[in-house]
Amino acid sequence: MTKEMLGIDIGGSGIKGAPVDLSDGSFVRERFRIDTPRPPKPKPVAQVVAEIVEHFAWEGPVGVTYPGVVVDGVAMSAANVSKHWIGTDAARLMADATGRSITLLNDADAAGLAEMRLGMGRGRDGTVVLLTLGTGIGSALFTDGVLVPNTEFGHIEIDGKDAEVRASAKARDEEGLSWEKWAKRLSVYMARLEALICPSLFILSGGVSKRSEHFIPLIKGVRAEIVAARLVNNAGIVGAAMAAAAAHPADRAEPAPHEVRKAGGKRGGGAAG
Repeated sequence: MTKEMLGIDIGGSGIKGAPVDLSDGSFVRERFRIDTPRPPKPKPVAQVVAEIVEHFAWEGPVGVTYPGVVVDGVAMSAANVSKHWIGTDAARLMADATGRSITLLNDADAAGLAEMRLGMGRGRDGTVVLLTLGTGIGSALFTDGVLVPNTEFGHIEIDGKDAEVRASAKARDEEGLSWEKWAKRLSVYMARLEALICPSLFILSGGVSKRSEHFIPLIKGVRAEIVAARLVNNAGIVGAAMAAAAAHPADRAEPAPHEVRKAGGKRGGGAAG
């Protein structure tokens, strides 16, 4: 048995992966990244996933994230990728492309699993929300450490638009917003979300969380504690690996943590190593 598992994170701009040490979330080998195909249709993306598996010469199961709703391995939404994904059995597609067993889950859910197990959510009960600030806004919701999968809080309407259109990191970059102006938009969004679900903790993830000191202190009107993710932009890879380990107990050394067992995720066909 091994304590390592390969995690792959499909993002709007890049697809990246690494073998993960399940005991602490560290990467066993250097992360490998390939630009997301344009347009990001299912088959080209699945081929990139296969290239990453081949790069690491990985023989066992693989955890993969998808930037949208995933139900029993099927993609049910496609906000920031090709609409061709909707209705696609993505787990099966990637299993066929890689020849490996695939555990597929929502990207924000994966990041949340990692942060709840190894990061800023560790040991926190009550309602916790992780938000991934990137091309869009992903969300993961936990109650007493248990994941409620496939929330889409980035699509809450604010000022007649999806929140992610106004408050994502992409919106900040494209509109050239100052930290102050972007924090004001985040404040409106997070206050609206807080009014709906009353979390005790917000964890802000994504690459921009590396610069959290520039915007978190500027967020106003939110009662809940707000922290930057400890795993930053690697949380998706780590969470994907954890989910695959939970789905394949014979391929890891330690019992799956409670919150990961709740992640679910369909395993595609293909050879399991």
